[in-house]
Amino acid sequence: MTEFWLISAPGEKTCQQTWDKMNMATSQTNLSTNHKFNIPELKVGTLDVLVGLSDELAKLDSFVESVVRKVAQYMADVLEDSRDKVQENLLANGVDLVTYVTRFHWDMAKYPIKQSLKNISEIMSKQVSQIDNDLKARASAYNSLKGNLQSLERKNVGSILTRSLADIVKKEDFVLDSEYLITLLVVVPKTSYPDWQKTYETLSEMVVPRSTKLLFEDQDSGLFSVTLFRKAIDDFKHKARENKFMVRDFQYNEEEMKADKEEMTRLSTDKKKQFVCVQLTKFYSLLNIIKSSTMLLMKREKISNDNNGQSASAPQGPLVRWLKVNFSEAFIAWIHIKALRVFTESVLRYGLPVNFQAMLLQPNRKNVKKLREVLQDLYKHLDSSATVIDASMDIPGLNLSQQEYYPYVYYKIDCNLLDFK
Repeated sequence: MTEFWLISAPGEKTCQQTWDKMNMATSQTNLSTNHKFNIPELKVGTLDVLVGLSDELAKLDSFVESVVRKVAQYMADVLEDSRDKVQENLLANGVDLVTYVTRFHWDMAKYPIKQSLKNISEIMSKQVSQIDNDLKARASAYNSLKGNLQSLERKNVGSILTRSLADIVKKEDFVLDSEYLITLLVVVPKTSYPDWQKTYETLSEMVVPRSTKLLFEDQDSGLFSVTLFRKAIDDFKHKARENKFMVRDFQYNEEEMKADKEEMTRLSTDKKKQFVCVQLTKFYSLLNIIKSSTMLLMKREKISNDNNGQSASAPQGPLVRWLKVNFSEAFIAWIHIKALRVFTESVLRYGLPVNFQAMLLQPNRKNVKKLREVLQDLYKHLDSSATVIDASMDIPGLNLSQQEYYPYVYYKIDCNLLDFK
């Protein structure tokens, strides 16, 4: 399971005893895999501040989790790849999420513990709010680019009635720069080819005999050219419609068609620059495997190599790099917020001096219910009313709005952040 339970219980004679007691009751019966969750000595402040901060942290926790999930999901959308390919890019501090959570250590540089709890939470809030704002801007720009490209791509596929003709027609297909003559393009259903050949010269006056030519066809229709005098255009279009022949509104303009092609190429290039090409990524992954195997053989043969330790990595575009960096930053902030919540809630529940043990449990999927029962038996003496408290009650400092209240401090951390449909 990628779900963790972050809990705390008051220290008995020592915090180690609290840990040993919980660990013995759960891990030895294969209910969960357990880890100590190290929280430094933070500044406590006043009771009033703690009560207010508890409510604020609950909201901040929810907000930061939503940002983490948005960045992760956007990474999946941009990479347009399998779950594994996305997952390997979702790292925190260079390691996978489970490793980061189970080996959590407070980042003193980012969140100095000499600051008050409120100041630390504000630092986290500003940091993640900036990430959220930047994501919205970058997502908007990328989606606009992607939308424009898709719009141009749609013009190059589909029905002859609507698709771009830039790659279909040529300059020699048209009578150009004539004061009297013009070449029109007509879409004719395949079933009506014989009718077109029989009638096009008589649809109106002044149609040039034998001027039609099939330029392109798809499954349903063909694109024919026909040349006539300019003064007959309206009459020809009218008669063509009556016979279910559709005249395309098209004028040959070499510069415009060239500009469309260049725009298509530019948008396609810009989009590719934003993320890793799947085939290129697979190539580099294979290259790393080959290189790792080679290094292992060289090591066995005790052959030194100046490039030992270097690995090939696939080039990544600016959007993917930004997503990776800021996912890591947001996720790290999120887990620190969990630590703040455990600290604040534990002080409010268990009192001063600060004496509690924070613990991270990874439940065995088959034994979730049993694990909850064992924890209830272990800690029911801490709050005998915990089993009957209505979770809809709003008690400051206890944050019952999460609909789960236990005699021990409890918060859930779910590292499964992607919604694959």
